[in-house]
This record gives sequence, C-alpha cells and structure tokens, in this order.
Amino acid sequence: MTGTRREIPNDPGRKERILDAALDVIAESGVHRTTHRRIAARAEVPLGSLTYYFDGIDDLLAQAFVRLADTMSTLYRQTMRAAGSAAEAEAAVVELICGPAYATERDMTLIFEMYAYANHNEAVSLTARTWLERSRDSLALYFTPGVSRALDALIEGWPMHRAFDGAPLDRRLVTETVHAIVSAAPDLSAGTE
Repeated sequence: MTGTRREIPNDPGRKERILDAALDVIAESGVHRTTHRRIAARAEVPLGSLTYYFDGIDDLLAQAFVRLADTMSTLYRQTMRAAGSAAEAEAAVVELICGPAYATERDMTLIFEMYAYANHNEAVSLTARTWLERSRDSLALYFTPGVSRALDALIEGWPMHRAFDGAPLDRRLVTETVHAIVSAAPDLSAGTE
C-alpha cells in the first residue's frame, strides 16, 4: 500500500536532529547523564520519537557517535585532499592539529566521552576503530602507512594536550615535529587517490 503515513515522513530530518541533540547533551552533561528526556527536549521532539528511531539509549548513543566520527572524518579527509603536494600535506596535518576547525573544544569533549564509552560498548568501540582507520587512510593519500600512523597519533594526541593544558599549541614546534616524522621515512609517497 502506498501513500501511507508511515511511508511519508512528516518531519524530515528528525532523526538527524535527534542525533545532533544527543551530541549536544553528551557534550554538556557527559554520557552518564544523557537521557531520553534530555535529548528529546533538546531536539524539541516528542519523547516517543526516540523509540521510533532507536532501540534504546545505547543504540541512540552509538548512532550519535557514528555521526560524530563521520563528520570529523569528512573534515579530516577534505583537509588532506586539499593538499596539492607533500609539503602542503604536511601543512594540512599541522592545521588539523593546531587549526580552529578540527578538534574544537566541543569536539574534544565528545571524543573523550566516545573513547570512555567505547570501553563499555562494542558498537562504539567499532566506531572508534573505524574512525582511526579512516584517518590513516586519509593520511595515506600522501604518506606511507608507518608515517600515517605516527601522524595520526599526533593529530589525536596533541589536541588532547591542548584541551588539558588550556593553552594554544606551539605551531612552530608542531610543524617541526611533523616535518621530522615525514623526513624520517625515505619512502614518502606524494600522490592522490
């Protein structure tokens, strides 16, 4: 039967709004204080909407973290793709570490929450592992697997230090460190996909 109410959504984008609201609540209150009620209120949807789209709070949280990982992976990939040379790829890595667009304060809070929750939820653990693989794949547009792994550790770790130090990173130090890692690998490959 076509044209039924179930086939035609009366609020397109509701599921995405709920996921975005879940990330907002997680960023503000932490996973441990995130509830269906808080998410529904933040998304401005009826509480029952959450059970329509998700099989409980664990499923909702897992899908919200997938949304976070997808959004950040896309930005990561776009930043690396914009590089036209190996030198620009190094500069792109520095921008991912030091720049304002990737790993904002909110992003870092969500990443901390995701990693902690991944220790207790296999679906979120898989999301975290997949995200790391996607990051290294983006770096592999220009760098060898070993260099990609080392650079990804810097991209993940240095913003963590920035978050806890409460101070901006020394861009010169980051630039020199990235260049030292890249220079240590004799088989650096400069190419695109």
